[in-house]
Amino acid sequence: MSENSTDKNDRKDRIRERYRGINADELEVIQARVKENIRKDNVERRVAVYARVSTEDPNQTSSYELQKNHYTDFVNSHPNWKLVKIYADEGISGTSLQHRDSFLEMIRDCEAGKIDMIITKHVSRFARNIVDCIKIQRDLKKLNPPVGILFETENLFTLDEDSEVMLSIMAMMAQEESHTKSEIMNASIEMRFKRGIFLTPTLLGYDKDEDGNLVINEDEAKIVRLIFYMYLYGYTCQQIADTLTGFGQRTKKGNETWSAGTILQILQNERHCGDVLARKTFTPSYLDHKSKKNRKDRNQYLHRDNHEPIISRDDFIAVQRLIANAKYGNKGILPELHVIPDGILKGYVSVNPRWASFTASDYRAASNSVSDKEVSSPVQVTAQSGDFDFRGYEVARAEFFDTTDRIGVTISADMVKFSTSAVRKFGKETYVEMLVHPGKQIFAVRSCSSENRNKIQWSKIRGGLATPRIISGAAFLPSIFDLFEWNINCKYRMIGLYRKSETDSIILFNASDTEVLIPPESLDTDTMTPFQSKGRKKSVLGYPAHWAESFGSNFYIQAQAQEMASLMQDNDIAAVGTPYKDSELQPTSADDIQKNIEALMSDMKQEADND
Repeated sequence: MSENSTDKNDRKDRIRERYRGINADELEVIQARVKENIRKDNVERRVAVYARVSTEDPNQTSSYELQKNHYTDFVNSHPNWKLVKIYADEGISGTSLQHRDSFLEMIRDCEAGKIDMIITKHVSRFARNIVDCIKIQRDLKKLNPPVGILFETENLFTLDEDSEVMLSIMAMMAQEESHTKSEIMNASIEMRFKRGIFLTPTLLGYDKDEDGNLVINEDEAKIVRLIFYMYLYGYTCQQIADTLTGFGQRTKKGNETWSAGTILQILQNERHCGDVLARKTFTPSYLDHKSKKNRKDRNQYLHRDNHEPIISRDDFIAVQRLIANAKYGNKGILPELHVIPDGILKGYVSVNPRWASFTASDYRAASNSVSDKEVSSPVQVTAQSGDFDFRGYEVARAEFFDTTDRIGVTISADMVKFSTSAVRKFGKETYVEMLVHPGKQIFAVRSCSSENRNKIQWSKIRGGLATPRIISGAAFLPSIFDLFEWNINCKYRMIGLYRKSETDSIILFNASDTEVLIPPESLDTDTMTPFQSKGRKKSVLGYPAHWAESFGSNFYIQAQAQEMASLMQDNDIAAVGTPYKDSELQPTSADDIQKNIEALMSDMKQEADND
């Protein structure tokens, strides 16, 4: 036998000898504390009871009271138990801890050492969310001294060593039960909505008849009409709320103080115009019950003319447009498109920079409303005796040369910026009005006063010179991109033509011939030809494909364009646009709104004086 084998055997023998242990008579055993019986021991326990019913239905009150009475007697039947408090939540779901104020108070008291044990009927009363249930019992078990939960129906006590596996199973079953109930309820709601059976919550301006149908409450309807008319006329929600509070009018709940939030909810409720839109919100998860705005995530059901309206549908739509555009700084009454009816700028439409609800179709319709129906015949070019014949010659495009000091504009999906040369052509005039001509694909800016409702500040004066200012265009640019058939992912750069009269200035940009800054992922070589520039890494410079076939415009066409621009006179450049009314939407006129506001306020003031 080798020396190594001998050493291994010796080590094994020593290990065996060590693990034979010593004589049991040589050990003194200190006995562990006997596990207490929660029902029969003599230890005093401070006991809390948790009770919950899941709805606020009066029929559930009996269940709530029975639970309280039962556990009061149950605790009193144990002489060593002392009832600390009955914590009860009424009308609260068990799938979430949110809004379960009594439950959360009980947990805080446990953490403060006021409670030794919690008693509840069964797991589903305590929590239907398995994650919450397991976490809470573990947290309570870690306290010093630990707090146990007794689930009476399951005869389960969480301080028992083998309780957690059974508790997990019971909590999972309770959670699945909630899931099933939620699915059944959603299916029931879907079936009701499909048949036009809608929920009719309490609503200012209406009462309910014996069948649950909405009928107008005329006293409250006056308040609703005033709210809508004031908002259409340009009042803010807070100003309307202050007005109603001042007149002593009451909300549907009887409150004398109105808030801006209450006013906004009334303005956005389609029931005031006689329609019902079902499922404006939905609850994605039955566990947290958090509602979410329905953006086509679930079916919606709209029933027009469901009941008698208080305000017209056109007024309601107009209000929704005003609300949607409030974030862009729009103030005042519902704006209208203004189109220039005659002169050299005939058919040009003023762009409202703070209104997002005018579409490309609206701009086309406004321009077409004053445009000539006749098709102009081609211009015949004749060279006079002694003139050079420039037929076939082209005027090279300015874009092919250095554009740094040229009159230009760059437009992206949310921003407009004019070049320094452009703004300095207007001297110290920092406000301009934007115009578009859909048919001619022309974008223009002209000088205007600070009183113009559609003005934009395109420059600031620094050191006596105009400096370009970035113009936010989130409200109007999506429609402009649609109008010019531009790609929303690209930037467009145009060279402008400047003309000035005695008092006014204008710059015209051709939106059909532009340079394009294209993100590489958006490059379409079928419609755009790339033109790489040094140092340009994030985008590709492109130009229209037809530019590759020529250097520029026909000489005579270019000359005619300049001649047309030179014909502009003072009254042509400054021509005022006339309102274009959308025939599809006819809200109450500003004059009638003002009269209605005065009449309603007069009635309310008289009522307040009589009170």
